[in-house]
This record gives sequence, C-alpha cells and structure tokens, in this order.
Amino acid sequence: QVQLQESGPGLVKPSQTLSLTCTVSGGSITSNDYYWAWIRQPPGKGLEWMGAIRGSGSTVYSPSLQSRTSISRDTSKNQFTLQLNSVTPEDTAVYYCFRGGSWGQGTQVTVSS
Repeated sequence: QVQLQESGPGLVKPSQTLSLTCTVSGGSITSNDYYWAWIRQPPGKGLEWMGAIRGSGSTVYSPSLQSRTSISRDTSKNQFTLQLNSVTPEDTAVYYCFRGGSWGQGTQVTVSS
C-alpha cells in the first residue's frame, strides 16, 4: 500500500522559488509502471495537473507551467520534488503529490509578502 506525504514551506514570498518534497513509502519511485505527479488546487478553482516524473527519470510538464517548473527525484530517499520558480499570489494553492489514484494529504502553500 503506497503512501505519499508532502512537505515544504507553507508561506513563500512573491518572486521566490517554491520547493516541495513528496516522500513515498510502500512503493518505489523508480518503478516505471507509474508516473509520480504534482497536482494543485487554487482556492475556488479545480485541480490542475502540473507535471510528473516517471521511474526512468523522464519528466513531463503542463504547458502553462513548463517554463517555471522542475520535477526531480532522490532515489536513495525515495522522494521526488517540485520546484516552481518566480511564484506569484496566483500560485497559492493546496499542493498534492499523486501516483495512480493514491494521493498525499496535500499541503497548503500561500504566496504573499
């Protein structure tokens, strides 16, 4: 039974870089049977798929976020990370990590001065 847990700052200032980590247990992020994704939900809006990394290490991103987004992994820690550059208040959202129907609890990130 795979479990995912997000961690990172709850408050980020505009223009800074947001970095979140998803720690995985009960499954290996090197498995190529799944992709490991980041999904977010701004207040009052729907879910937005941001991007993902496969077990091979290849990545894919939402076109609207590709220029600011980087997903990487640390296989020794069974973790994958989200980096979102040049954040604005519009990036305020609950951020989730996800694998094939398994969700993390989500973490609230607020972008504010």
